[in-house]
Amino acid sequence: MAKLIVSILSSLDGYCAGPGGRLDGLPMGPAFGVHNLELMRQAGTLLFGATTFPMFRGYWPKVDRGPGSEPVEREIAERVDAAGKLVVSDTLKLDPALPWADAEVVPRARANARIRELKARPGPDLLIYGSHVLYHGLLAHGLVDELHLLVGNVVLGEGVRTFEPGVSAPFRLLGQRRLPGSDIVALHYDCRPR
Repeated sequence: MAKLIVSILSSLDGYCAGPGGRLDGLPMGPAFGVHNLELMRQAGTLLFGATTFPMFRGYWPKVDRGPGSEPVEREIAERVDAAGKLVVSDTLKLDPALPWADAEVVPRARANARIRELKARPGPDLLIYGSHVLYHGLLAHGLVDELHLLVGNVVLGEGVRTFEPGVSAPFRLLGQRRLPGSDIVALHYDCRPR
């Protein structure tokens, strides 16, 4: 069976984005890219909320994949492009003229059932980067298997909370490490109900 894995980058004071959802205050350097690539190598399907999907679609298809391009970015772009894509949204309409027009869009009311179906199949993992509204709901319903919480060496002061009040899950620490060449700490948790 496939696992559902969430990877989220957070500030020291518990924000996954700054005011207005801005991400530029978080430390997204080379070590962050290497971590993301490690997870992508195990993933077959990417899950998105309606905010994160357009951000990914606006960035990854434009990454240079030529012979002189940055190898980690190039491989992530190739893997993101090849992965299946599921978007949980009640409002998103896919434009056939834009990349990833073949993504599956599922309304929120059907999302948990569809994700259970995908998890029940043999094969590679399902992976969520960001999409904090989506992962909160999945945590609340016991659908997240693993959480990779990256704690960056910044304090944002305000913004989008990494965990909203009322969210509780039985996190069991599987490992911790400092991402090489950075001041980001990676905490790896098992989130499956016991």
